[in-house]
Amino acid sequence: MGLGDKISNKVEELSGKAKETFGDATDNERLEAEGQAQQAEAGVKQAAENVKNAAKDVKDGFSN
Repeated sequence: MGLGDKISNKVEELSGKAKETFGDATDNERLEAEGQAQQAEAGVKQAAENVKNAAKDVKDGFSN
């Protein structure tokens, strides 16, 4: 995972957390749910990048 991807995913996660918190504070259920969904999406992207990196490490281990 490149540094740009890590930063982008973290920004998306933090933005989702802010939406969730603001939605909770203002009793805006739609905004709260949107924030939760945004956090989940960022988590899925991070997990996919981790799997991709693990596969690359395995491949690199065989080629050495």
